[in-house]
Amino acid sequence: MSGLAILIPVALLMGLCGLVFFFWAMRNDQFEDLDGAAQRVLIDEQDEPS
Repeated sequence: MSGLAILIPVALLMGLCGLVFFFWAMRNDQFEDLDGAAQRVLIDEQDEPS
């Protein structure tokens, strides 16, 4: 029973940390271009030798 007294606050704290990081990511536009990174991998840009 004493384990629950420790684990429940730890779980709530971890959930709160996840929520804080999610809102931080939303404010810093981390979800603006979700497809751009996947498409940049497919673009083959090679420098032409001169």
